[in-house]
Amino acid sequence: MPITEMLIRNAKMYPDEVSLIEREPATNSRREITWLEFDQKANQFANALLERGVKRGDRVAILMMNCLEWLPVYFGILKTGALAVPLNFRYTADEIKRCVDTAGAKMLVYGPEFVDRINEIKDNISGVGLFIFVGDDCPEHAEKFTDVLAGSPTTDPQIPICDTDDAALYFTSGTTGVPKPILHPHGNLVSASVTERSHHQTCHEDCYLCIPPLYHTGAKMHWFGSLAVGSKAVLLRGVKPKWILEAVSEEKVSIVWLLVPWAQDILDAIESKEVDLKDINLEQWRLMHIGAQPVPPSLVIRWKKYFPKHMYDTNYGLSESTGPGCVHLGIENIHKVGAIGKPGNNWEIKIVDEHDRPVSRGKVGELLLKGPGVMKGYYNNPEATAKVLKNGWLHTGDMARQDEDGFIYLVDRKKDVVIMGGENIYPVQIEEFLRTHNDIKDVAVIGLPDRRLGEIPAAVIELKSGRQVTEEEMFEFCEELPRYKRPRQIIFDEVPRNATGKIEKPKLREKYAQDSIAKVV
Repeated sequence: MPITEMLIRNAKMYPDEVSLIEREPATNSRREITWLEFDQKANQFANALLERGVKRGDRVAILMMNCLEWLPVYFGILKTGALAVPLNFRYTADEIKRCVDTAGAKMLVYGPEFVDRINEIKDNISGVGLFIFVGDDCPEHAEKFTDVLAGSPTTDPQIPICDTDDAALYFTSGTTGVPKPILHPHGNLVSASVTERSHHQTCHEDCYLCIPPLYHTGAKMHWFGSLAVGSKAVLLRGVKPKWILEAVSEEKVSIVWLLVPWAQDILDAIESKEVDLKDINLEQWRLMHIGAQPVPPSLVIRWKKYFPKHMYDTNYGLSESTGPGCVHLGIENIHKVGAIGKPGNNWEIKIVDEHDRPVSRGKVGELLLKGPGVMKGYYNNPEATAKVLKNGWLHTGDMARQDEDGFIYLVDRKKDVVIMGGENIYPVQIEEFLRTHNDIKDVAVIGLPDRRLGEIPAAVIELKSGRQVTEEEMFEFCEELPRYKRPRQIIFDEVPRNATGKIEKPKLREKYAQDSIAKVV
């Protein structure tokens, strides 16, 4: 069943039940739509696109913050047989232009937060023939979304869709270079839905809280589990601990996906008395899961102190694997916190050396994936595709090891490994240790150039609000690490993360490592 058929089925089975809720605590606003309204809006948008010349195989770009219109727009595009092209809301005007041009997008749907950026480039995006604006105060060069829908029928356009048809282009995060468009067929989206439902035992009575941006595969593919069973979801605009907990309480949320910084912020808010758990009802909250980055075991230990009844899961995946779920811990394996888990539903893994030969258990190698969500390839880029897709196996670029029980542990990104005097140092191991310090909010370890050793590890440390720690105190704390793993330089600064929680190490390397020779401590 194509992903669009799931929406049609839900509209028939649960027409009057709420499908999506948008909460924006900063403005005290709340909106909702039913499954029938969701499907009808998607149909209206699809029919409007067809009337404006969109056809099978065309690309339609989406540049919006999370909102009630986001998913109906996405599904409207899919229903035409065209490809949806979600764009990162953090892109600069030049990056938007480059991605739109690379995708060959015919139309661009965008929201009010991006007016200034689009104004900079609208006359220089050669392929875009139509701009559609979602919001008030529509610019003159664009059509207003509500007007586009107004004269369009609510009936399904009846465009045949099969699993092998191309569905979407998702751009890589760009944390290691220029973003590349990833091509996914409809079958990959279905696979993500099946995987998510299976892993988290999602049922119709569940309610999923979605905080991360919908342009990313992670947030959307987790929501696909809700789509599979016709359950409710909440789109929360804002990440303050109080807002998250209030949403869980008031909307009776049962499943929450958090990034590590948000989970840490919630725990800090509880411990500082910024929020009082007695004031909110969290009884129905059954599952907390985390993805996008390695999870410090200390975080889960702290979490279970306040939420002992919660099931816990962590997920691993790439945009190239249609988001999370190709590896997951499993809600029954909390004793293995620290691992990313075992192969997910219908997925295979292997860990190999530089010659693609499997390594023995316990040895570090590159993690390879094979399964129903692997991308078709990088769009119009066979050279880049050939580098990561070999005989059906996706080369992740992540270094990992597998323990005696078959659980996989991430060691680090292949490109982030610090080579000091010929010794491989994996930053994640140092970061996990430093996060056990009570005053540290976030940390990133990068390599800095050194004349004698080639590179040395440096720790960029972001302290919790109001905390003070000296460089000397941090070096003393790190004496518990093996000598070769100890940071040789401490830098107190904010740790930049992208919208999906990944540390933006290229920014830190550009800031601290470009054309510099680090001081050896």
